[in-house]
Amino acid sequence: MRPFHSALIAACALVAAGCTDGPTDPNLQVNTLAASLPSHSSLRGKLQSIVAETNGGLGFDMWATIVDRSGRVVDVVFSGDHRDDQWPGSRVISAQKANTANAFSLEGFALSSANLYAPVQPGGSLFGLQESNPVDPAVAYGGRAADFGTTRDFMIGKRIGGINVFGGGLALYTTGGRLVGGIGLSGDTSCTDHIIAWKLRHALNLDNVPGGVGESNTDNIIFADATLDGFEHPKCDDAAVAIAEALPEDFPVGPNP
Repeated sequence: MRPFHSALIAACALVAAGCTDGPTDPNLQVNTLAASLPSHSSLRGKLQSIVAETNGGLGFDMWATIVDRSGRVVDVVFSGDHRDDQWPGSRVISAQKANTANAFSLEGFALSSANLYAPVQPGGSLFGLQESNPVDPAVAYGGRAADFGTTRDFMIGKRIGGINVFGGGLALYTTGGRLVGGIGLSGDTSCTDHIIAWKLRHALNLDNVPGGVGESNTDNIIFADATLDGFEHPKCDDAAVAIAEALPEDFPVGPNP
């Protein structure tokens, strides 16, 4: 278990009076997420394996960020051999996407960052949402660049904030249905970011999604045929569209055996 996770659990144990067994107890949610996640190196290995699969898009390397229910960054990894093998700007975008999915999902209803694309367009029901929770630049760009994507990444343990409204951000639900945070992927087209986020969440067994706006009653991406008038997202390349539309069947949500 990583030092950050161990420290959180230890703090909860020392302040037992604050660790009630309620569903809104932040300490319980943090501990549940910590117990559900693999080590940093294992998470990176899972990401690398998924990036090597057919995912449409450009075939680029990726950044992945996980936040807990309070919005604190828990881990940051990248799939390439070196930090510069993926777009540097995608590190913060991945954190924004994780924060977005966590911030706008509930215990009984999940919204992916892809689901928010249409509502925030001019005239949409959520226009302006993308400006509502800005990234904290001191958190995003603090520390040494050489530590980005490692266990020493400056974002870890801090609230990054930020709203991103295209594919790649998903809420995290335990096998028992508890909402414990969000995951964000960035580094390729937005459709491929969503695909890889979905696969990685599935590999972590944190995809017990209770419901969503998609036809499959999940938080899967919905592609627009013409106008954007609901929770749709623009199409990317044909390969990514086909893979994304089949995600609920190929990688179904719910507890894995």
